[in-house]
Amino acid sequence: MDNFIFFGREGLFHVLDWNAYDHILFLIALAVVYDFGNWKKVIWLISLFTLGHTLSLILAAYKIVSVDTKWIEFLIPVTIIITALFNILYVRKSTKQLKTNTNLIFALFFGLIHGLGFSSYFKILIGNSTNKLLPLLEFALGVELAQIIIVLIILILGFIFQTIFRFSKRDWVIIISSIVIGVVLPILKSAIFW
Repeated sequence: MDNFIFFGREGLFHVLDWNAYDHILFLIALAVVYDFGNWKKVIWLISLFTLGHTLSLILAAYKIVSVDTKWIEFLIPVTIIITALFNILYVRKSTKQLKTNTNLIFALFFGLIHGLGFSSYFKILIGNSTNKLLPLLEFALGVELAQIIIVLIILILGFIFQTIFRFSKRDWVIIISSIVIGVVLPILKSAIFW
């Protein structure tokens, strides 16, 4: 039980850590196009992101995949910018129907990249343990819970700004996605290693 609490807590605070705000920025970019009426789609999105994140941790923990951290540190902000740009470009065309399938692919594939960014720290956490799968699953539960918390906050803020402050959905998505891009561009610039 102590291990479950430890790894679950590590997963929870991996996402909620302000020093690792790239994860939060990605969740904002991923979820800003949705509202409470799309809650099932949002759960699918964050669960697929967690699945991708967990798969890459499993592959790294069992030494099946190893990627240079310079590339991962560069690709993480790229994934955030791509998601936010997609929001801006797509919302300009139509606010009626969201391209959920594209976001599902983003969530899964980009989850793989984000998981690789955390894999070296996770290897330190589990050490030379022969049982790696259970801690990985416990960690994934913590990540999933944290993501639900973040997405819930995003949905609540979207509801407040769109109903109380009368932002249109289009304006809300464009403004938040633009802010995310503005925050991530310096991260991307500092991650360029060539």
